[in-house]
Amino acid sequence: MIESETEISEDLVRDLLREQHPDLAELPIREVEGGWGNQMWRLGDKLAVRMQRMDKLPDLQLKERRWLPVLASRLPLPIPTPVRNGAPSERFPKIWTVVTWVDGTPLDHGSITRGDHAADMLAAFLKALHVEAPADAPDASDRGGHPKECTDGFEHFLRAVDLGHFAEDDIRAVWDDAVAAPEWEGPRVWVHGDLHPANVVVADGTLAGVVDFGDVFAGDPAWDLAAAWVLLPTEGASRFFNSYAQADEATIRRAHGLAAMKSLFLILMGQNGDRGLPGGKPHWGPAGRSALDRVLKGL
Repeated sequence: MIESETEISEDLVRDLLREQHPDLAELPIREVEGGWGNQMWRLGDKLAVRMQRMDKLPDLQLKERRWLPVLASRLPLPIPTPVRNGAPSERFPKIWTVVTWVDGTPLDHGSITRGDHAADMLAAFLKALHVEAPADAPDASDRGGHPKECTDGFEHFLRAVDLGHFAEDDIRAVWDDAVAAPEWEGPRVWVHGDLHPANVVVADGTLAGVVDFGDVFAGDPAWDLAAAWVLLPTEGASRFFNSYAQADEATIRRAHGLAAMKSLFLILMGQNGDRGLPGGKPHWGPAGRSALDRVLKGL
């Protein structure tokens, strides 16, 4: 378990339910592996409890509560939709939320074997998500900017990881092209913002759901389109963009560079896991290297 100010246990989750949602308190409860900012507990067969853990502020869960019910009805894949709110209390001084459970295996513990189907599903999901957002939709925070605004992060990841057989010049060429690409000139569209292998689930060899919308914002869709390389098998990006069919050349260039940065991040998290550092995830390393290989092969 990742350390937090308050140890979260099955007994605590059940006690909180008894206090605030007693009709749910006797359902089976079991911890879900993973998570950083929030810890998930399965609640019966159809629900989960999302407990604020490392996140210092409630903003991300509050954002999910506000906007996910708006988005869920038009998306072709299930997402965790808030159904009950948990308030801070003496027992647990942070917020928590009961959400619908999304069936499937996180991709960082599974695989995509039906690549064409997964590419089409991802394209359909993002086409449905990437519609103009209302004026009061949240802006991006630490994600969402043009690649030229993210150079410090890219350089940090590039310096920190063991590149192995990858050539630094090849990676820089992809990034530099993204930095040189024109900015997004379209309307502010809904963007998930954090599509990586732990935030999608798979079943029967293809995409089955999308989770963790804590970074959802309105802005440049390139941040999501990077998933064409980060999530899909080799050559999946080409089919994805043909199916998505609404990305111009500049957006694809930005997405390509962002995919390089996200791949380096996954490699770094895997490296940290191999070294036993807090928050590190050893199994993310191979996923990041596979993604970077796809990035360098282009479309």
